Amino acid sequence: MFTHDPKFWRAGAISSITVMVAVLIFLTVDSLDAMQAGGRNVPPYTVINQQIGYRYDDDRGGWVPTIGATELLFGKKYSADEAEALLHQGKLVIQSRACMDCHTFFGNGAYFAPDLTKAWLDPAWHNVWIPFTQKPDRAKAMVAFLMHPEKYATWNRKMPDLNLSEDEARATVAYLKWLSSIDTNGFPNAFGHATPQ
Repeated sequence: MFTHDPKFWRAGAISSITVMVAVLIFLTVDSLDAMQAGGRNVPPYTVINQQIGYRYDDDRGGWVPTIGATELLFGKKYSADEAEALLHQGKLVIQSRACMDCHTFFGNGAYFAPDLTKAWLDPAWHNVWIPFTQKPDRAKAMVAFLMHPEKYATWNRKMPDLNLSEDEARATVAYLKWLSSIDTNGFPNAFGHATPQ
């Protein structure tokens, strides 16, 4: 019988491996396209030069980021290279200060403090923090808070002073703005909005 022939099993194994390698290559290419800056779900770093919002998409049945007109961060239009360098610095600040020991990003990290995936979009920046910090806009209010969290403590769980310089705080704000533009398939659900009926 052919099932006792080693050539049959060898051919089956080779065929299976070939198909799985092809599937793996396809999935890798597709995943890289979805998750790299400038890819399908992750805007280029220069998105920090634009308005970023969050809306419910009926077709997808979930929340999606929106990218709108020009909204300069700190009054400056960043080139692609400048934006990449600024966001790289912001990511290093977040890593070096171990922000994930208290916060989460994309749901990963600790749950002591708020998830920061869509922190840029938090309506509290306009409703509470701009008046509280007496800064003219969200970005400057975020910088003030990051540089002196003890000065703006409003909860029982206080953020520690991370000794950020103004440049580090600005880079962190830029990174958080960019994070908010990433299509996270609706996570966190209805962030800062009422859930549609």
